[in-house]
Amino acid sequence: MKDKQSISVNQQTLSFGLGLAFFVCVLIGLISIAWWLTNRLVDQENLPVNSVVISGEMSYTKRDDVLAAMNNINLGNFFQVDVNEIQSQVSALPWVYSVAVRKQWPNEVKIYIVDQTPVALWNGDFILNQFGKAFQADTQQLTQALPQFFGPEGSELLALENFINLNDLLEYRDLAIDELVLSERFSWQLTLNNGVMLNLGREERVKRVQRFMDVYPLIKTHLEQQEKRNNNRKKQVKQAVDYIDLRYDTGLAVGWKSVAYIPLNMKSANRQKTSHIFMLLTKEFTFNV
Repeated sequence: MKDKQSISVNQQTLSFGLGLAFFVCVLIGLISIAWWLTNRLVDQENLPVNSVVISGEMSYTKRDDVLAAMNNINLGNFFQVDVNEIQSQVSALPWVYSVAVRKQWPNEVKIYIVDQTPVALWNGDFILNQFGKAFQADTQQLTQALPQFFGPEGSELLALENFINLNDLLEYRDLAIDELVLSERFSWQLTLNNGVMLNLGREERVKRVQRFMDVYPLIKTHLEQQEKRNNNRKKQVKQAVDYIDLRYDTGLAVGWKSVAYIPLNMKSANRQKTSHIFMLLTKEFTFNV
């Protein structure tokens, strides 16, 4: 009986010892894994950003410009890199409209950029984007000629909206606006790509442009007839339209000029006006407006 009790106690002691040994092994294993993971994470936190991916709709902003804007940003620690700081620095570039920045683990920063879309020059020193917002940038980088707008501060969007609407009308006569001037009293003047200036006044701009379009073929016919008469007389000087004043309720006035040749893009500041005024009245012509 005593031998059986002794064997039972020995078995319990052995089981306890084995269990204790297993527990100790598991504990050591967990401590080892925790230690390895801790060291791994510490190492990862100290890894620098070694890849900057720049993409987007960039017609004017260059990759070197973006990297130069990030010169003062510390990229030595991936987890400590501030994406808001990168966004702020890149957004300050002149041609940038919007920026999105995100980090890609373990060592990459991705930057998506959308450039401004220039649609017009504003007051000689600024550029307007498609939303009527003015910004400053190097105009030497422009890939195409832009119309010029002049107007009071705060009228940028108004100028752009009227330009779009009136330019759409003029396209029916194969004409376009080269220069738009909005005075302090909100009186409108347009210089077209054929050098003719339209004085629209403050009201009924669309109706007045439509009136001009109705009469313009008659003016061109008049000029062609004048040119034929001059050719018959062997005259070298041509007659051309200088301006058309549409601020009349019942018609318009045409100012003529005599030129040896007609520049393709004549600005209003360089006009040499003559005193010869040719009146066109609605009782002489029928308008469909």
